[in-house]
Amino acid sequence: MSTQIHSQSIVNPRAQLGMNVSIGPFSIVEDGVVIGDNCQIGANALIATGTSIGKDCRIHHGAVVGHEPQDLKYAGEPTTCEIGPRTVIREYATIHRGTGESGKTVIGADVLLMGYVHIAHDCILGDHVILSNAAMLAGHCEIGDYAVIGGITPVHQFVRIGEHSMIGGGLRVPKDVPPFILAGHEPLIFQGLNSIGLRRRGFKAETIAALDKAYGILYKSNLNVSQAVARILEAEELATVAEVQRVIEFTKNSSRGILSGPRFLK
Repeated sequence: MSTQIHSQSIVNPRAQLGMNVSIGPFSIVEDGVVIGDNCQIGANALIATGTSIGKDCRIHHGAVVGHEPQDLKYAGEPTTCEIGPRTVIREYATIHRGTGESGKTVIGADVLLMGYVHIAHDCILGDHVILSNAAMLAGHCEIGDYAVIGGITPVHQFVRIGEHSMIGGGLRVPKDVPPFILAGHEPLIFQGLNSIGLRRRGFKAETIAALDKAYGILYKSNLNVSQAVARILEAEELATVAEVQRVIEFTKNSSRGILSGPRFLK
């Protein structure tokens, strides 16, 4: 199949289109956009200047990709929005390119952004991330591989969400969400290990058990975060597990602080 551009779309002549690209009616592709092979752009979409899209992506009706950021500090400087291969962007999702602070917004490979999702400037998403309908990321958020965010969930600016974590729908995320966990309740708290998700993705039983024990120390030992990390490091059977090391690294590097646990509920 050759590239198909609908007669009622507007494609800037300086846009670079790969092989077998299709662009639906009333869509706009601006100057300098790069679209990889086998991509499908639906009707009424906007692909803005500074955007590059990997191979085999699908962008649905009304989506806006790479538009200028909603940030008063943004002064029109050249920035980018990078979309990885095989990513699906559903109806009316909006993704803004970076500001001068980091210069780019990045969406990984095999990501699913459902309808009305919003991703603000300078966000970084890993691979295989899923954002359900109307989930919203403020600027400078970082989302790890395989993380899942429920629908109608706003995420505060600069929040980090660790890999393989899952957050329930309709909840506000004001603090960092460590990797491999389930987060729920209002206000948002740690609710346990994402055991089912980890098993489905091939994690070994001993790795899951080590993570469960490490999070037990972090959230159920009545120690503060620094004390709990030290206790985990003292346990050789835990400290040598790569995934537990990742939990320690994430926790130590949290500038916003990590979620509280159930013990903080009254």
